[in-house]
Amino acid sequence: MHCLGIDYGEKRIGLAWGDELGVATPMPAAVQPDAAARMDHIAGIVRTRRVDQIVVGYPYNMDGSVGFKAKEVDAFIALLEARLGLPVHRVDERLTSHKVESDMGLSARRERELRRKGVVDSGAAAVILQDWLDMNLPAPELLHDDSEED
Repeated sequence: MHCLGIDYGEKRIGLAWGDELGVATPMPAAVQPDAAARMDHIAGIVRTRRVDQIVVGYPYNMDGSVGFKAKEVDAFIALLEARLGLPVHRVDERLTSHKVESDMGLSARRERELRRKGVVDSGAAAVILQDWLDMNLPAPELLHDDSEED
């Protein structure tokens, strides 16, 4: 299993990589100047990393309802599905960017700089992907082969 985690944004798309080892790792964000170039960048990663699962952060409102931003993400997911033909999984992304910013403990100026470069977005994509991996991979103790015991 090769997974690409995505934190969608209009200007920057955070990206993260994960596989059957169960560890999500941030990748450089897609920060190209237009949406088509960002989609081309994602398609290139899918091809070179042989991605077979895509996990996208889904922006539910705090009350659990679906708002305007979620509809925007739905449109992005439709484009991903049409272009890449891969399964796309939605994961609740509420407060992921805030968690990444808090964990980084940066000054406001440094935080703005890293946000502009997509570092915060890719950190959020890693949190989103890690949540999905934790829910969908077998627990490590289930991977143990009991036939090898003394």
